[in-house]
Amino acid sequence: MRIIITTLFGLETPVKEDLKAIGFTYDQITVTDGVVTIETGDDWPLQVARVNMWVRRGERVLLEIGEFEAKDFDSFFDGTKALPWNDFIPKGYAYIVNGFSRKSKLFGVPALQSLAKKAIARSILTSRNMSEDGILYEDASEGVVKVQFGIVNDKCRFMLDTTGEGLHKRGYRPLTHEAPIRETLASGMVSLARYTPFGCEALYDPFCGSGTIVIEAALMALGIAPGKQRHFAYESLPYIGNSKRREALKEAMDMEDLTPMDDCFFYGSDIDPKAVQSAKRNAEAAGVEDFVKFTISDCARMTTENLNKITHMDRQLILTNPPYGGRLMTPEEADDIYRLIARQYLTRQGKCKKGIRLSVITPDACFEDATGYKADKRVKLYNGNILCHLFNYYKLDKSQGNR
Repeated sequence: MRIIITTLFGLETPVKEDLKAIGFTYDQITVTDGVVTIETGDDWPLQVARVNMWVRRGERVLLEIGEFEAKDFDSFFDGTKALPWNDFIPKGYAYIVNGFSRKSKLFGVPALQSLAKKAIARSILTSRNMSEDGILYEDASEGVVKVQFGIVNDKCRFMLDTTGEGLHKRGYRPLTHEAPIRETLASGMVSLARYTPFGCEALYDPFCGSGTIVIEAALMALGIAPGKQRHFAYESLPYIGNSKRREALKEAMDMEDLTPMDDCFFYGSDIDPKAVQSAKRNAEAAGVEDFVKFTISDCARMTTENLNKITHMDRQLILTNPPYGGRLMTPEEADDIYRLIARQYLTRQGKCKKGIRLSVITPDACFEDATGYKADKRVKLYNGNILCHLFNYYKLDKSQGNR
């Protein structure tokens, strides 16, 4: 069996890291744009539960039913009908078909959805020794199976959604500040900024909003599974079921390390008191309130000297998603904030001040354009449908001395 994880573009490698952390090997994992595929064996029901429980940077976990070449409607219908649908759509369950087509001869998605629905019904009726021209009974109160097809370069792949609500719905963020960053992206940013917790470097977000970046960093550091507080679509499927979630959850609970720490490594602040209040409540809901600190403060006050006093550490990673033009303010106001960040943490040569690393996510090249400082490394990412870049500054201005 194959398990498919869809990702935001740019987060494929962090998802691969998630999978390696729970025991999958390189030869089991294949990475393409926006998709990570796992080859698994007879224990695939438990692996579906484990992947949903542990993948931090993915969007959705799908179970592949089969694939075939489809260059016309007849081959699409016949290929769909030939798949073992009776094994995956329980008796009485309703099923919904969605899909997409890219770079293929077949491109009328609504017509393909209707055709797939009919082909699946005929396949199940035949498997149950019923007339394929009969009516397949469906009752949504019994359960719903979400079927997904994707046609790329005339090759069609059918999958079942095992996740339900997207994996970014962790369950800890009932309260959200304006324009929150997606949890999966925040977690990916922590890795792409190469943050190592519990060392000599604190993580600090001066525009924390609802606290997502700080909370995700703490969850990763403490080994708390991102799916710990939620349920998944696969639990209603009898061939996987809630027992697999319980097994994956027990494993996750055994791997947590919530030992009290002498020092705090995860900090956030915001000028908006409501945002800070929301961040604190979200941290409590996530179970990390004892490991993070949120305060009301203007970024202009968070100089390197003040940060050292707050964190009691000589090194800080500034990792942030500041307000940008069109999101919460005008482009001109956003540029002023970008220049403020640069003044606080970069020298006039565009290098890091002593003890500082800086990672900022903004749409396109907004940060570099506003400050005039080119990043040491930039990573293309998407915040939902918005193209962004994570700008990483890590080179120290030689005049600042040693780190």
